[in-house]
Amino acid sequence: MSAARRSVAPAHTPQHPSTSAAQQLPPAFPARAPWGAAGSLRAWQAQAIDLYRERAPRDFLAVATPGAGKTTFALRIATELLESRAVRRVTVVAPTEHLKKQWADAAARVGIRLDPRFSNAQGRHGAGYDGVAVTYAQVASKPALHAARTTAERTLVILDEVHHGGDALSWGDAVREAFEGATRRLALTGTPFRSDTAPIPFVTYAPDAHGIRRSVADYTYAYGDALRDHVVRPVIFLSYSGSMRWRTKAGDEVAARLGEPLTKDMTSQAWRTALDPNGEWIPSVLAAADRRLTEVRRTVPDAGAMVIATDQTDARAYAGHLARLTGQSPVVVLSDDDGASDRIEEFAEGDARWLVAVRMVSEGVDVPRLAVGVYATSTATPLFFAQAVGRFVRARRRGETASVFLPSVPQLLELAATLEIERDHALDKPTNGSEDPEADLLALAEREQSSADAVGADGVAGTFEALEAQASFDRVLFDGGEFGTGAEMGSDEELDFLGLPGLLDADQVTTLLRQRQADQQGARRARGQVEPEVMDHRKQAELRKELAQLVGAWARRSGQPHATVHAELRRRCGGPEVAVAAPDQLEARVAMLRGWFVGKR
Repeated sequence: MSAARRSVAPAHTPQHPSTSAAQQLPPAFPARAPWGAAGSLRAWQAQAIDLYRERAPRDFLAVATPGAGKTTFALRIATELLESRAVRRVTVVAPTEHLKKQWADAAARVGIRLDPRFSNAQGRHGAGYDGVAVTYAQVASKPALHAARTTAERTLVILDEVHHGGDALSWGDAVREAFEGATRRLALTGTPFRSDTAPIPFVTYAPDAHGIRRSVADYTYAYGDALRDHVVRPVIFLSYSGSMRWRTKAGDEVAARLGEPLTKDMTSQAWRTALDPNGEWIPSVLAAADRRLTEVRRTVPDAGAMVIATDQTDARAYAGHLARLTGQSPVVVLSDDDGASDRIEEFAEGDARWLVAVRMVSEGVDVPRLAVGVYATSTATPLFFAQAVGRFVRARRRGETASVFLPSVPQLLELAATLEIERDHALDKPTNGSEDPEADLLALAEREQSSADAVGADGVAGTFEALEAQASFDRVLFDGGEFGTGAEMGSDEELDFLGLPGLLDADQVTTLLRQRQADQQGARRARGQVEPEVMDHRKQAELRKELAQLVGAWARRSGQPHATVHAELRRRCGGPEVAVAAPDQLEARVAMLRGWFVGKR
């Protein structure tokens, strides 16, 4: 087996209406069409293409982590189908206007001519084109038009980030209506999971051991696989806590420390206070991220950074902070329009330091030189988090790392610690009656994403007042481990972590982080600041990684979601969510899981 790791679904018969004689597929296309060189494909792409050739399916779902090369894979399939005359036309459906242009540019480089400016009013694409690139919204507005175009010629439909087909019932129905008559459908996604139960068009669902219907991919290339193959960058997460003070809708003043164990509502309100542009938390974290960018640019001169904001008001305010900090106005992208696309492209091809984007456009931002990110949005969904982090992981050379700055919020720390875990989409949700953020993360998160103002379920939009927000360095998360024991902003201890070299492989990152932590602890011991009861963070990190591995193994064995396994362990063993659990609490959960594997339930 080659270097790529693959998860291949068994052959299945999609539940589609029978194709008419006019729609019967021509014979399988040749083993290789005259496109590029075999060496230009990554191992996973070659494996997936071989599987596609073998099956010649009408529907094929490929799940590949952001930055792995889904576009190249899809265009190779498209080229071979066109060359063999299996299809005569290609339609690409993308989430944003900007991605339409990216697809057209990439297709042009391999000889496929896509019209990204096609409008529903035109009715047909311009002469000389092999097809069109459209958005899901465009299809939803006039599905009958796209259905007529699709059946007029043998058509390959490429559904990019196909999970968007489940964004609304009307969208899903429109996508089905528009492309039911397609000769071939190739569905792509880097983040196939959703926290709702809206079915994604043309995706196969099969029951697991518990009867829960889950999405079935034909080929999966996950982040962990891509990381081992050096296809994507490893991600260093730098989390920041701090003291917060706010006034509730009842008029009460509340003070709390972000990152400490709090109720769900208090965590939401502390998080919201941290993100307030008028406080000190955001400017301090932006300054730390800019220092990190300066260090990275010592070895990667064109490295760029991006802030992902919750809304346009915050984005403009954050841009103002960066302009005052750096003396340069950052590129600001506020909406998915032609101007936004041009600004993204200009930033991608230049060497400007900072880009500020509202969260809605993050999935459409494909800038390989992005190396530093600030997660300054209130969204805690696994789907959005993976999409956001995916903007920073595209590898250009060996040794590049990505650095993402986070608020010390348990939901985010848990997502950062489990970035490599594969997730799918479930149409049926188990009822466990728990409102714990960890156990119900997938169920609660979509509601958070649907409101630009909410930071959780606190329901105080318009009546909440942030009063004060001070930042402090909390810890570094990398490869399932934690490093650092907290430090003041601008201290030597924080700067040691911000000053990691810009080019390091994963083993070197781990070695240096351990050294930084040892130096930090040694300096504190010399100052008499370390008390005997201070927890061993290295031990905690190792336990957390071991627990994540055991939970993943049990989830695969039992068919239960990871969140359900974590919730059961917490119910039996007690203690808070993994992100803030003490070593003895983690040890108890590890011991219990080991017992489950030998039948001790």
